Amino acid sequence: MSDSTIDEKYEALRRAVRETGGLAIAFSGGVDSTFLAAVAHDVLAERAVAITALSPTYAAREQAEARELAKRIGIRQIEVKSNELEVEGFAQNPHNRCYFCKSELYQVVQTEARKQGLDIIADGNNADDVGGHRPGMKAAREAGVMHPLVTTGLTKDDIRELSRRLGLPTAEKPALACLSSRFAYGNVITDEKLKAVDRLESHLRELGFRQLRVRHHGQIARIEVEPEQISRLCQPEIRERLVAVGKEAGFIYVSVDLEGFRSGSMNEALSAEELEADR
Repeated sequence: MSDSTIDEKYEALRRAVRETGGLAIAFSGGVDSTFLAAVAHDVLAERAVAITALSPTYAAREQAEARELAKRIGIRQIEVKSNELEVEGFAQNPHNRCYFCKSELYQVVQTEARKQGLDIIADGNNADDVGGHRPGMKAAREAGVMHPLVTTGLTKDDIRELSRRLGLPTAEKPALACLSSRFAYGNVITDEKLKAVDRLESHLRELGFRQLRVRHHGQIARIEVEPEQISRLCQPEIRERLVAVGKEAGFIYVSVDLEGFRSGSMNEALSAEELEADR
């Protein structure tokens, strides 16, 4: 892709943001929402607000990083409390779980946005997020959420490149997903289980692993890392530490997925009919 195409998309994004006159961004501190927040702050100044929903499914480490990123960008950040576990249907973990999660998110963001005198909310979905198993997009449509990165055709690669140009530290940040995405569908989600996943993932990051997931299968923790990093997991010292931390977190068995990290691996068990029904 030529630089001119990326530049054209970037200018289209700036125009789209400017035309809102004021924008509340559902801000998680990930690659996409951080880029959007930086652009919105540059274009709209005080009329741009980053709203972060704090919930049990949002890793503590990511909450702290989001605060630092908002300070670095200069955008005003507002934190609001949220708890998807209290939303009827969410904790039972159906295959459209993300619909309940995003509905709760957009509701709390929208409520806070209106308190701030802002009528338009946007999220960090990008052009690569269109299609696939994404019941959260249905929730976004119902809430009237704006997707400026989608409408201007900005892909994840575009966003990483533009983030580098803007000097954003998230340019190389691994893809994020809320902790509820670690659970096999039908495996009831609880606060205790979320903390177990968060604890083991935090330990993996302390050991230097970047792109990773700990999938929760009841008594079993299934660790996904990048394929080239799998052999490192099996080094005696690292293996022993992970087993110990996993058992302390409540797992009986700690396993490694030999296929390696892949986004949305829990969706592999869904049928075509289930995938279609959630769009």
